[in-house]
Amino acid sequence: MYKPEEHNVICTVCPIGCRLTVIREEHEPDGYKVIGGVCKRGEKFGVKEVTDPTRTVTSTVAIEGGLLPRLPVRTEKDIPKHLNYELMKLISSVKLQAPVKIGEVVVANVFDTGVNVIATRSMRAVK
Repeated sequence: MYKPEEHNVICTVCPIGCRLTVIREEHEPDGYKVIGGVCKRGEKFGVKEVTDPTRTVTSTVAIEGGLLPRLPVRTEKDIPKHLNYELMKLISSVKLQAPVKIGEVVVANVFDTGVNVIATRSMRAVK
């Protein structure tokens, strides 16, 4: 007996955290049936999580000459999930020099995705 491809996903679109079951179904408009969500946003999330998972990455980088030793950063947009580990390795090698302004690009065009890593706070230089 044929059993369709099935994935269990927890939705992160809102704080409810619905447990979704995403089943491959050829006759559905987008090719998948989503069970367990309470809204349309959850259905879209479930299909995207199965077909093209992405994440916003947050971290910190070393900064010299600043008030603090680390500066918080994040990706401007989601990047493909399979790139997260490599991005974290890249971010761990970055060393900035203060001052840095919020929104300033720290790493441009990560792995040719068109997404930048930006500073999420300003850091003034300390003498």
